[in-house]
Amino acid sequence: MNLSVPRRAAALAAVTALALAGFTGASANAAPAAPAAPTAAPDIPLANVKQHLADLQSIANANGGNRAHGRTGYKASIDFVKAKLDAAGFTTTVQQFTSSGATGYNLIADWPGGDPNQVLMAGAHLDSVSSGAGINDNGSGSAAVLETALAVSRANLQPTKHLRFGWWGAEELGLVGSKYYVNQLPSTERSKVSGYLNFDMIGSPNPGYFVYDDDPTIEQTFKSYFAGIGVPTEIETEGDGRSDHASFKNVGIPVGGLFTGASRVKSSAQVQKWGGTATAFDRCYHSSCDTTSNINDTALDRNSDAVAHAIWTLSAGTTTPPTGTVFENTADVSIPDNGAAVTSTVNVTGITGNAPAALKVDVNIVHTYRGDLVVDLVAPDGSVYNLHNQSGGSADNLVQAYTVNASSEVANGAWKLRAQDKASVDTGYINSFKLTFP
Repeated sequence: MNLSVPRRAAALAAVTALALAGFTGASANAAPAAPAAPTAAPDIPLANVKQHLADLQSIANANGGNRAHGRTGYKASIDFVKAKLDAAGFTTTVQQFTSSGATGYNLIADWPGGDPNQVLMAGAHLDSVSSGAGINDNGSGSAAVLETALAVSRANLQPTKHLRFGWWGAEELGLVGSKYYVNQLPSTERSKVSGYLNFDMIGSPNPGYFVYDDDPTIEQTFKSYFAGIGVPTEIETEGDGRSDHASFKNVGIPVGGLFTGASRVKSSAQVQKWGGTATAFDRCYHSSCDTTSNINDTALDRNSDAVAHAIWTLSAGTTTPPTGTVFENTADVSIPDNGAAVTSTVNVTGITGNAPAALKVDVNIVHTYRGDLVVDLVAPDGSVYNLHNQSGGSADNLVQAYTVNASSEVANGAWKLRAQDKASVDTGYINSFKLTFP
């Protein structure tokens, strides 16, 4: 993962299918037969994923200790993954580009069949930094995507949508490879990509379980999977906009993905939630110790299975959508230190009558110390519902879902998330504010 680029922080049961962001395979025929349930995704063998990591480590060891852009270890990594996919029946393409005076490579692998006008992509960056082998960053994502692709071949999967996988070069230099790929796609081809799933660092040694909050259908697909295995998740904020999904998102392609944490320190609340220690999620981030010893097997196993679950689910023509109608504001709103309250606004339209008794409010505030925050929901008529008082919570950031009984409020109108920092020496901003009307 490239964390040197200035970041714009953003924010297993199937339920009724939703025609959202191109994630639908239903036809408009009269009285259609009930669609068949999608085939369950296989368990992805952890041993296979770890063997891919061992092979990438061996490549680094034989090529100066890294797999960085412009170095022999990166091209050897591309050749290694390509050989696996060619043998499994994929159609592979190596795409060349130039960055920092060196030739870079993307690897694209298409699985035969599926609707060419509905393309589901999954990808990961394959390059490391020059200081190490890059086994968590990002051998972990690359290996999980590779093994999922091989599982597609073993199952002879015939999904509704066309499946395409990508391994990107020069991500560590600023998402160069994925930007090149997207920029080379004609607009007609971009419009056929119904979703892109990104996997960058999914085996961190002191892991958290983070889900991108971009496309709501993709987001809920991952959240439903983890809920089904009893693992709580949080919205990903550390690397949002700084990995390859940003290249796709910036041209309007729906995106989502998973992350287990980089250099940020795990909070005490997160230690209680996930275990581990109140230290960096990955103490070897971008360093020479990012080797095969820098992987948490449980996190790698869970996330690899989640990759497969998403591929099987989202490519089948039925999805796991969010329930209800969603309104969201993802524009950053700075919260002044010990200053006046600020607001993020969503304009609700098309909802008849009053708000439901179970109005869901998702709050994502990046802040040095959430114990200094007062956060309210302000209804269109000015009624105030307190969500978080400054006395509650000591961890940094506030990522929380609330249920508010606002049944006396007319639904349509401007709803505001109001936040105020009540003490000094703290900085932060509202990252996103989302209302869900069930």
